[in-house]
Amino acid sequence: MKSTPARMPQILLAAISTLFMTLFWPGPCAALPPVERFVLPNQLVVLVSEEHSLPFVTFELLIDAGAWRDPSGKGGLASLTAESILLGTRKRSASEMYEILDYMGTKLTGSCNWDYATISFRSLKKELEQGFAIFMEALTEPAFPEAEIKRRKQNTLGAIQSAKDNPMDAAQKEFRKILFANSPYDHPVEGTEESVPGLSREDVIEFHETYYRPAISILAVTGDITVEEVKEKIVPKLNRWKSGKIAEQPVVTKFPESSLRSLIDRSITQANIVLGHGGIARRNPDYYAVSVMNRILGGSSLSSRVAESVRVEKGLAYAVYTTFQAYRYPGSFQLILQTRNASAREAIELAVKEMERIKQEPVSEQELETAKRYLIGSFPLRLNTQSSLAAFLTQVEYHSLGMDYPERYPTLIRAVTREDVLRVARQYLHPDRYILVIIGNQKEIKLP
Repeated sequence: MKSTPARMPQILLAAISTLFMTLFWPGPCAALPPVERFVLPNQLVVLVSEEHSLPFVTFELLIDAGAWRDPSGKGGLASLTAESILLGTRKRSASEMYEILDYMGTKLTGSCNWDYATISFRSLKKELEQGFAIFMEALTEPAFPEAEIKRRKQNTLGAIQSAKDNPMDAAQKEFRKILFANSPYDHPVEGTEESVPGLSREDVIEFHETYYRPAISILAVTGDITVEEVKEKIVPKLNRWKSGKIAEQPVVTKFPESSLRSLIDRSITQANIVLGHGGIARRNPDYYAVSVMNRILGGSSLSSRVAESVRVEKGLAYAVYTTFQAYRYPGSFQLILQTRNASAREAIELAVKEMERIKQEPVSEQELETAKRYLIGSFPLRLNTQSSLAAFLTQVEYHSLGMDYPERYPTLIRAVTREDVLRVARQYLHPDRYILVIIGNQKEIKLP
């Protein structure tokens, strides 16, 4: 598939966007509004950032109860718990609870990823007292109604089945299954067709009672509220949240030491390819050098080395990019590629060649500066709303980055040198041993 005029506007738009970010976005990141941090007697960490331009208050509660804590054979339990906690309390049914919240214009949501669960709450300031009371009820007195849990499980199984129709989604799940075998990240957050049916209400109750504890939680409060108001009106309610001992769960992540393949045959027109290996943890000091290196290698789907080689010059790929997914524990490096079945072998060879090249010779000064400017320039977009700021604060605390992290981030990125990029490429990229998953028409793909 060669470059055509129809594709040129996309390429031009990407180039203009990169140029704008590179040349015109201010270098320094704005400092966070002042953040007050304090720890309650029950060990809950509270972060407060005042912003009074709009009459809204946002709460983001992060609980160290992600899918990595799922017991063996019970994949999806953390996710089911995070969803079920908002399905009514001992005092109100789900319909009663949401009728009140909707009337007040208050939003209450829950989610879960591999590392942690979150409960998000946003309210007009004038409705804060009643809304926060419901938030605390859901957190500490969930009803976990049997019928609702059953319905959630059915919905999850339906979503799992539907996801099979997306070959790239299926390829990424297969990749994770191989890479993280026998580790806490070895299953999808939502669970599998085998694990979800076996999850019970009793499992959910036990998981909630074990892990939904203040000692492993972080609460960020942002918006139209003062620190004094938080301490006067919110903290007394938070202090009622009972602490509890959380048993340590030692985690050992061991990645495959040799190349592995999973070739899944489907009668489709394009190959969906995931190529990769083990990555780094978020707290790894090399995170910033790896971020710069990845941006140059494949962090942009149009302007990186991999994209230039595979998509722009050869016109082989519909989509191609690389990513390092850094979690609490070591995550993954992935090269994502979609191409015609007949082009799969050539596209893979070109992408791997770029992985090898970035390990062999220093990147150019221009590549280095462009990548650093982009990373610094795009950083403030993470902080542009109350909700995004609250989520950001909990993650900064979770990963022990320090509340001055936004001010330090530009310095950390600027400090990355060409030698650093070469060093981390040599340390963390493994083009000689990787997991390769391809879903497509294997007769047309014809790998050796």
